[in-house]
Amino acid sequence: MYDLKPFDSLSVGDEVSVSKTITEADGALYIAATGDFGPVHVDDSYARTTRFGRRLAPGIMVAGICTNVLTAELAGTLGVSIEDRFWFTGPVFYGDTISFRVWIHAMNAETRTVTWQASASNETGLEVLKAEATLKFPRIKPKAEAAA
Repeated sequence: MYDLKPFDSLSVGDEVSVSKTITEADGALYIAATGDFGPVHVDDSYARTTRFGRRLAPGIMVAGICTNVLTAELAGTLGVSIEDRFWFTGPVFYGDTISFRVWIHAMNAETRTVTWQASASNETGLEVLKAEATLKFPRIKPKAEAAA
Protein backbone atom coordinates (compact mmCIF):
# COMPACT_ATOMS: atom_id res chain seq x y z
CA MET A 1 0.00 0.00 0.00
CA TYR A 2 2.71 2.50 0.98
CA ASP A 3 6.19 2.54 -0.47
CA LEU A 4 8.26 3.63 2.53
CA LYS A 5 11.65 4.22 0.91
CA PRO A 6 14.06 5.79 3.39
CA PHE A 7 16.22 8.77 2.42
CA ASP A 8 19.37 6.62 2.36
CA SER A 9 17.92 4.31 -0.30
CA LEU A 10 17.77 7.11 -2.89
CA SER A 11 20.53 8.47 -5.13
CA VAL A 12 21.07 11.49 -7.32
CA GLY A 13 20.29 10.43 -10.88
CA ASP A 14 17.59 7.88 -9.96
CA GLU A 15 14.93 8.27 -12.65
CA VAL A 16 11.59 6.86 -13.80
CA SER A 17 9.36 7.42 -16.81
CA VAL A 18 5.62 6.77 -16.95
CA SER A 19 2.97 7.55 -19.58
CA LYS A 20 -0.71 8.27 -18.98
CA THR A 21 -3.58 9.24 -21.24
CA ILE A 22 -5.46 12.21 -19.79
CA THR A 23 -9.18 11.40 -19.90
CA GLU A 24 -12.38 13.39 -19.60
CA ALA A 25 -13.07 11.38 -16.42
CA ASP A 26 -9.73 12.51 -14.92
CA GLY A 27 -10.70 16.11 -15.57
CA ALA A 28 -14.26 15.73 -14.28
CA LEU A 29 -13.10 14.17 -11.00
CA TYR A 30 -10.41 16.82 -10.50
CA ILE A 31 -12.76 19.69 -11.33
CA ALA A 32 -15.48 18.33 -9.03
CA ALA A 33 -13.02 17.86 -6.16
CA THR A 34 -11.39 21.30 -6.48
CA GLY A 35 -14.15 23.49 -7.87
CA ASP A 36 -11.81 24.60 -10.69
CA PHE A 37 -14.61 25.36 -13.15
CA GLY A 38 -12.52 27.63 -15.35
CA PRO A 39 -14.34 27.88 -18.68
CA VAL A 40 -11.27 26.78 -20.65
CA HIS A 41 -11.63 23.42 -18.85
CA VAL A 42 -15.40 22.92 -19.00
CA ASP A 43 -17.00 25.07 -21.70
CA ASP A 44 -16.55 23.93 -25.33
CA SER A 45 -17.96 27.18 -26.75
CA TYR A 46 -15.66 29.34 -24.67
CA ALA A 47 -12.61 27.14 -25.29
CA ARG A 48 -13.11 27.42 -29.08
CA THR A 49 -12.58 31.20 -28.75
CA THR A 50 -9.19 30.81 -27.07
CA ARG A 51 -5.83 30.41 -28.76
CA PHE A 52 -6.06 26.68 -27.95
CA GLY A 53 -9.31 26.17 -29.89
CA ARG A 54 -10.60 23.49 -27.54
CA ARG A 55 -10.84 22.61 -23.87
CA LEU A 56 -7.66 22.10 -21.82
CA ALA A 57 -7.10 19.61 -19.04
CA PRO A 58 -6.32 21.51 -15.81
CA GLY A 59 -2.56 22.07 -15.65
CA ILE A 60 -2.29 21.57 -11.90
CA MET A 61 -4.04 18.20 -12.32
CA VAL A 62 -1.30 17.20 -14.75
CA ALA A 63 1.28 18.45 -12.23
CA GLY A 64 -0.40 16.28 -9.59
CA ILE A 65 0.03 13.23 -11.82
CA CYS A 66 3.72 14.15 -12.03
CA THR A 67 4.04 14.19 -8.23
CA ASN A 68 2.28 10.81 -8.09
CA VAL A 69 4.92 9.40 -10.45
CA LEU A 70 7.51 10.64 -7.95
CA THR A 71 5.95 8.98 -4.91
CA ALA A 72 4.51 5.86 -6.55
CA GLU A 73 7.48 5.02 -8.73
CA LEU A 74 10.64 6.78 -7.55
CA ALA A 75 11.00 8.26 -4.07
CA GLY A 76 8.24 6.54 -2.10
CA THR A 77 5.79 8.08 0.33
CA LEU A 78 7.94 8.95 3.37
CA GLY A 79 9.07 12.34 2.10
CA VAL A 80 6.82 15.36 2.61
CA SER A 81 6.67 18.02 -0.05
CA ILE A 82 7.94 21.37 1.26
CA GLU A 83 8.26 23.28 -2.02
CA ASP A 84 6.79 22.75 -5.49
CA ARG A 85 7.30 24.77 -8.66
CA PHE A 86 5.62 24.00 -11.97
CA TRP A 87 5.99 25.56 -15.38
CA PHE A 88 3.15 24.91 -17.81
CA THR A 89 5.04 25.01 -21.08
CA GLY A 90 2.38 23.64 -23.44
CA PRO A 91 -1.29 22.73 -23.55
CA VAL A 92 -2.68 19.38 -22.45
CA PHE A 93 -5.89 18.31 -24.14
CA TYR A 94 -8.21 15.50 -23.11
CA GLY A 95 -7.07 12.38 -24.94
CA ASP A 96 -3.39 13.37 -24.94
CA THR A 97 -0.96 10.73 -23.76
CA ILE A 98 1.60 12.42 -21.57
CA SER A 99 5.01 10.91 -20.84
CA PHE A 100 6.39 11.94 -17.47
CA ARG A 101 10.13 11.76 -16.77
CA VAL A 102 11.03 12.30 -13.09
CA TRP A 103 14.53 12.22 -11.59
CA ILE A 104 16.39 13.01 -8.39
CA HIS A 105 18.43 16.13 -9.07
CA ALA A 106 20.08 16.72 -5.67
CA MET A 107 20.14 15.41 -2.11
CA ASN A 108 21.18 17.04 1.16
CA ALA A 109 21.95 14.56 3.95
CA GLU A 110 22.15 17.29 6.61
CA THR A 111 18.62 18.54 5.96
CA ARG A 112 17.37 15.15 4.68
CA THR A 113 15.93 16.80 1.59
CA VAL A 114 15.64 15.54 -1.96
CA THR A 115 15.25 17.90 -4.89
CA TRP A 116 13.55 16.29 -7.83
CA GLN A 117 12.91 17.56 -11.32
CA ALA A 118 10.53 16.47 -14.03
CA SER A 119 9.58 16.99 -17.62
CA ALA A 120 6.37 15.91 -19.29
CA SER A 121 5.72 15.74 -23.03
CA ASN A 122 2.78 14.85 -25.21
CA GLU A 123 2.78 12.18 -27.90
CA THR A 124 4.20 14.61 -30.49
CA GLY A 125 7.19 15.35 -28.24
CA LEU A 126 6.01 18.83 -27.18
CA GLU A 127 7.06 19.54 -23.59
CA VAL A 128 3.93 20.50 -21.65
CA LEU A 129 5.26 20.66 -18.08
CA LYS A 130 8.48 21.22 -16.19
CA ALA A 131 8.75 20.79 -12.44
CA GLU A 132 11.18 21.13 -9.57
CA ALA A 133 10.31 20.38 -5.99
CA THR A 134 11.76 19.44 -2.63
CA LEU A 135 10.84 16.57 -0.33
CA LYS A 136 11.89 16.41 3.32
CA PHE A 137 12.43 12.98 4.81
CA PRO A 138 12.02 12.03 8.48
CA ARG A 139 14.84 10.63 10.52
CA ILE A 140 14.28 6.91 11.01
CA LYS A 141 14.82 5.82 14.60
CA PRO A 142 17.07 2.78 15.08
CA LYS A 143 15.05 -0.37 15.79
CA ALA A 144 16.29 -0.54 19.41
CA GLU A 145 14.99 2.99 20.09
CA ALA A 146 11.71 2.36 18.28
CA ALA A 147 11.03 -0.74 20.41
CA ALA A 148 11.74 1.04 23.72
